[in-house]
Amino acid sequence: MVVEIANRLAEAGGVVGVCLGGSRARGTHRPDSDYDLGLYYRQPLDTAALRLLAGELTGGTVEVTEPGGWGPWVDGGAWLTVDGLHIDWIYRDLDRVHRIWQECQAGHFEVGTQAGHPLGVYSHAYVGEVSLGRILVDRDGELTALQEQTRSFPQPLRESLVANARWEVPFTLSVARKGATHGDSCYVAGCLFRAVGLLVQALHAAAGCWLINEKGSVQSAGHLLLAPTDFSARAHALFRALDTAPDDLSGVLEEADRLAADVLENLPG
Repeated sequence: MVVEIANRLAEAGGVVGVCLGGSRARGTHRPDSDYDLGLYYRQPLDTAALRLLAGELTGGTVEVTEPGGWGPWVDGGAWLTVDGLHIDWIYRDLDRVHRIWQECQAGHFEVGTQAGHPLGVYSHAYVGEVSLGRILVDRDGELTALQEQTRSFPQPLRESLVANARWEVPFTLSVARKGATHGDSCYVAGCLFRAVGLLVQALHAAAGCWLINEKGSVQSAGHLLLAPTDFSARAHALFRALDTAPDDLSGVLEEADRLAADVLENLPG
């Protein structure tokens, strides 16, 4: 069914190819996991045709957004339920993906604010989606060629992400102490989340692994060769004992300092 839907999607004007992403593509899905279909397009995208197809598949009215309808990074798409299956259509501007791939090779990345991504969307996630996805429709072979190019993680991007963690993690934990002295557990929690997220990004980069988003990233980082053997357990433990007592918050930050040191000393560069 999913392949059939992908073929129908490719008939809409502007759609260049369709790629199955997420846990379904990586083989890590659960029985109830969604099917994420990336619609790689160039403007103008025929959203009217997509709305007609969504209605035909579901037998009802489905909100199908224009590009940009879900924000600057997720872009847009639709959420469908087809014969009991949850199928998400997610737009990806193919020219933007190409541009970000060029930036990755030069060691550049950016982090964008986006609902549903508390750490922010790292631009190279666009490239990782192509690299790790399962291509279902590729009219001119463009997605296949890009996937082949992105199999190898660029060394300049690896160095940039590791270098970023080296300065920002200690800085983030140091400013968290200002909140700890006032019992501001919310601020401390935010700093801890960012620090752990930066470590996770650096560990994946050092291992040459594309990281798509924050979900499950601490667990996956814990399986990487350069991670401390107890990384995941220690990272999660930082968030279990947060309260408003300054001494307790300071103790948590000391644990975070030790975890950061154990990670950063093993990273290359």
